[in-house]
Parts: sequence; C-alpha cells; structure tokens
Amino acid sequence: MKVINIHQRVIHQPKAKIAALMDTLATSNDQMLAIDKWPRMKLKDGKTVGSKGGHGPIRYTVSDYKAGEYIQFEFSRPLGFHGHHAFQIQELGADKTELKHIIDMNTKGTGTLKWLFAVRWLHDALIEDAFDRVANHFSPVATTTDWNWWVIFLRKQMAKRSHK
Repeated sequence: MKVINIHQRVIHQPKAKIAALMDTLATSNDQMLAIDKWPRMKLKDGKTVGSKGGHGPIRYTVSDYKAGEYIQFEFSRPLGFHGHHAFQIQELGADKTELKHIIDMNTKGTGTLKWLFAVRWLHDALIEDAFDRVANHFSPVATTTDWNWWVIFLRKQMAKRSHK
C-alpha cells in the first residue's frame, strides 16, 4: 500500500529559531519531540548519515541530513515498512517558518495492517504533539492537540502490555 502522510505547521518565528530546536532532536536536551508523552528518539551516532536508531518499536537509519534544513530516515522496522520519513523546515518569510513531517513509504503484509490500525494513529498524535511543543516555545498560551479515542485506546493497551 502506498502511504504519503504529511503534517505541516506554520510557526511565526524566524527559521533560525526553529532550526535551533530541530538541532536538539534526538539529543538528551530534545526540545522538539514531546518526550514527556512519547518514547524518546535515539540515534546511536547522532544526526549523521548512517546513524541507526528509532523511537518505540519504530527503527530507522539517518539517510540524509542538512543542519537547519531537514533530516531524513529510512525505515528498517517494522517489517513491511519500505520508505522514509523526514522533518523539514522552510522559511516562508522573515518571521514565518513552515515545519513539516513527511512519510513516503510502501507497506506490505503485516506492515500494512500495523500502519492502518495502529502506527498511523499513534504517529499522527506524536507529530502533532511535537509541533505543539515547538509552537509552545514561542507562545505564552500553550497549544495542545487532543488525542482521538483510538489513540487513547491504543496507548492504554500498550501500557497494559508493558506492565506484564
């Protein structure tokens, strides 16, 4: 199954400020992902091409990186995920930057089922939480995207499994 999944958010800040937050991705001081709600992204050799890592059950390798612009990862797990995901930032104006996350992959077999029934929903919530976190660095009023009932259900099931 072909999957194109795009999330984008315009942040009313200069690109350099968003780039500084993206530079902390997968570090001990990650200021981009909502690490209070989701598994931390770990990369064995940092944000260098060839570095292996992941978050939760998702595994990937850094396939392309340009500081302050984008980072791209090739999936290695779950089985049946063939493609990549990437974070990109683009200047839209002096104080206007677009933050984008893209998944471009093909799924096969159980990978398709995992995407349709679990990963897609959890991924969408994780990315919106990350974008909220980035936006909240610059706003006195916190933005919070609510999880839908399916995400809440899946997280409860995962929590039960981890306590066994």
